[in-house]
Amino acid sequence: MSDVPEPTGRPTPNSTERSTDGSESRGDRTRQPCKVSGKPLDPPNRPLRTGAGSVRILLSVSAANLAETSSEEGLWVPNQRDAPDAAALDGAALLRWARLCAADLAEHRAEINALNVFPVPDADTGTNLLATMRAAVYEVDEVVDTQDVAAALARGAVRGARGNSGLILSQVLRGLAEAVRDGPLTGRRLRGGLALAAVLVRAGLSAPVEGTLLTVLDCAAASALGCADDGLGAVAQAAADGAAKALGETPSQLRPLREAGVVDAGARGLVVLLDVLVAVARGEVPERPVYTARVVDAPGSAVPVLSDGSAVQLSSDGSADQLPPDGSAVQSPSEEPHFEVMYLVRTESAAALRDRLNELGDSVLVVSAGAGEWSAHVHCADAGAALEAGLVAGAVREIRIESFAVTSPLDAHADVRIGERGVLAVAAGTGAAALFEAAGAVVVRADEPVGTAALLEAIRALPHREVLVLPNGALPAHELVAVGAAARDAHRDVLLLPSASMVQGLAAVAVHDRGRIAVDDAFAMSEAAAGTRWGSLRVAAGPALTMVGRCAAGDGLGLVGHDVVVIDSDPAAAGKTLLDRMLGLGGELVTFLLGAPAPAGLAAELAAHVRRGFPGVEVLVYSGGQRGDLMQIGVE
Repeated sequence: MSDVPEPTGRPTPNSTERSTDGSESRGDRTRQPCKVSGKPLDPPNRPLRTGAGSVRILLSVSAANLAETSSEEGLWVPNQRDAPDAAALDGAALLRWARLCAADLAEHRAEINALNVFPVPDADTGTNLLATMRAAVYEVDEVVDTQDVAAALARGAVRGARGNSGLILSQVLRGLAEAVRDGPLTGRRLRGGLALAAVLVRAGLSAPVEGTLLTVLDCAAASALGCADDGLGAVAQAAADGAAKALGETPSQLRPLREAGVVDAGARGLVVLLDVLVAVARGEVPERPVYTARVVDAPGSAVPVLSDGSAVQLSSDGSADQLPPDGSAVQSPSEEPHFEVMYLVRTESAAALRDRLNELGDSVLVVSAGAGEWSAHVHCADAGAALEAGLVAGAVREIRIESFAVTSPLDAHADVRIGERGVLAVAAGTGAAALFEAAGAVVVRADEPVGTAALLEAIRALPHREVLVLPNGALPAHELVAVGAAARDAHRDVLLLPSASMVQGLAAVAVHDRGRIAVDDAFAMSEAAAGTRWGSLRVAAGPALTMVGRCAAGDGLGLVGHDVVVIDSDPAAAGKTLLDRMLGLGGELVTFLLGAPAPAGLAAELAAHVRRGFPGVEVLVYSGGQRGDLMQIGVE
């Protein structure tokens, strides 16, 4: 269904850290016992430390990058004040955890989407979890105390939740918010928060199904309760390991997962969040496999497959013969198309609303949003009736209705388009191309100049009726106008977005949402691109006269847009001056897109400069591989 709108954040003069950016159909199931015992996963051997002012350096789009090797090669460059362990998380640390959750969900989005086969194989669970966490982070106006931050995270998640998985995530945050009413998040309060979250989720679901996120949440809570150590790091580790173990057992509990050869997508997202909590509290990143899908012809013969090709060992206690033989309680791919309906409703009869929605469809979830308001979710064939049920119950707002075509598990994992809209991005460099492809765009390589004919051919080759084009500065405006006119003559809608650089294009594709109509989607993406100031750092090839004076061969040139604004004999010094000027106007997120000529250590040096001069600003570093620039710089 929809992709993720990434909030740009609110002005936060009193905050030192801000977000830059963040189930279950009907049917009876025998509840599987959660086993807390068993050998825990081996401890990671590479530490990761986080703290205020931390700088995140992503050298590629692979989820494997979540292990640190060194300050230059790893993901995190910590502030020297950081300690490896934390006894408790205060408001600032809790917000930092939420921000890191959003970042890591973004890293795992493709993996989680590929696992999504239940209740509807629409490959959007990772997207929904990411959107929900970003909505949670966006709700935090400023860091005051733990209770206020936690309450804001929960409120934002409930009101901005996407999908069943997003609503369940909101209840996890709500449980934590209740647990920290009297102080910072400790090991004991984490136990209570997870236990309450498990209760809230089951209370909100009309027909809980085992082998899904709620089962794994139960196991995480039970593992936390069974931890003999009261330390936050130990309890978080126990919860994360318990969730990971339960995740591996989900295929044995739910037929669609077993037949598709996957673990539950939403539960995989929960493991990501708990692992981030371990990283923040303990300074270590738990090592987890990357789950991939294997679709087979013979039902029951598939098992989840890890990134190294090895199979997950399923628990014999939850074997497939305990499942209904016909899978009658599972939504069949042959059923008529459904709608996902979500809205907020102010009502005093939430139970009656839940019952009515249960009559209309499945995947029903009605949870409290606070202050007498409830968030409702249902998959149904009659979206109008679902909306009418809300209107009968009370005052409805924030209505979201999305259609989805039920596909087979094979279709869900095929590398093909979903929906009628595609994104075409022009990118130079292998790394930059991989970034756009990971975000779902089709890439036209621009390692050599791209002409109008090549771009037009690429647009016409797409199977989509609607195409959003991110030119990323590869063609001048008059040529883009000609391409757009010619492409529309080919009986398709083509919208050319104003991305003048690849960093602007990355900001735009991050908010792409197929659930919106094309014009609204294009407007949001254009707004994101326009909201990203961009510049570049280059080395002068020879003497020249610029608007700020003469440069010599080998000088470092700092450009804002297409204009040279800094000249320095030392390229690194030019980069620092350029960053000072760009961040002097404000900014929360700096993106470095490293070019092929960038020398080793340049990114780390400039990231450290940002950390020292602009506390709280997050730095993302990607390997772009483009020729010419040492790096492109984006400031959001």
